[in-house]
Amino acid sequence: MASLETVLKNNVNLADYGPGLVAVFVGGTSGIGEVTARALVRDTVSPRVYLVGRNEKQASKIIEELRQVNPNGQINFVHCDAARLKSVDEACKTIQDKEDKVNLLFMTAGILTTKGPDETDEGLDKKISLHYYSRMRFLTNLVPQLTKAGLATEASSTATQPGLYRNLSRVVSVLEAGGEAPLILDDLSLKKNYSLRNCAKHAITMTSLSMEHLSSMYPTTSFVHAYPGVVKTGLMRDFGAITRTAMSALFVLARPWMVPLDESGERHLYAATSPRFPPRASKDVERAAPGSDGTKGSGAYLLHWDGSDNGNKKPLQELRKNDTGKLVWEHTLGVFESICGKSTTP
Repeated sequence: MASLETVLKNNVNLADYGPGLVAVFVGGTSGIGEVTARALVRDTVSPRVYLVGRNEKQASKIIEELRQVNPNGQINFVHCDAARLKSVDEACKTIQDKEDKVNLLFMTAGILTTKGPDETDEGLDKKISLHYYSRMRFLTNLVPQLTKAGLATEASSTATQPGLYRNLSRVVSVLEAGGEAPLILDDLSLKKNYSLRNCAKHAITMTSLSMEHLSSMYPTTSFVHAYPGVVKTGLMRDFGAITRTAMSALFVLARPWMVPLDESGERHLYAATSPRFPPRASKDVERAAPGSDGTKGSGAYLLHWDGSDNGNKKPLQELRKNDTGKLVWEHTLGVFESICGKSTTP
């Protein structure tokens, strides 16, 4: 567990990374993505930040406020319907035209729904697309930029935290680490076995397995799957009035166990920047957190809301026996190719 004091100490020292950190926030115009972006802009030197989402009006308001907080920061909005992979490709192209490196890819875009299957014109259910496929599409598209950031090995000469380097390269997906479960291996996209429960479990488990697999493919980038705890965000916006009222009542009852939104932003900024979660290639693993497989500094981390290890070990151990992470990733690339065509991404 990371105390709030530890979290804030890490965040206030982010200037040690030096100027020009590049951060992409998918879902950065509301909720956890927004508050984490605000905290990063506040604590870094001349950052270049991309808020990816659909709400340009809300983004404009956030950008205006952030420019007051950090006049030297460059904050941009990138429009994207993140449920559609082709829209993801367009958003990534916009970022790649401006940046040759990306230090942080932070993804929270999602939906809370009681509907059954709700397919986009690309043939993917909207919920599983937002929670898994589109996030992995952002990741694969931006791998060259993340890799370049991870290969910059110059240490900061003014660092107040040992092990803090300019070569931050990290991917964070905020979903539900710890909720892993067995998979329906012959129907990973849930074309035949869709239910909200199956959708949640598949998105969660495939995220954890993919990040573990990717940590060995891209050893200079670290991968974090985080469970945020109970945080009141804007996910209820798509519900009707009656359902929103009922959910609000549940939030009142859950208040003693809830994580305040601003604290959640600080804790997720910690997950996104702390040297405790280094990439696999890092030589500084003495103080590293346990990775998803129990190995310190493995490069893939499953985190609870408080920064502690939170993987559901039993199902993951069973899935590893058959190298299911590789199978899931090959399936994912196959879905991408069927919708977007053959990729040249390494």
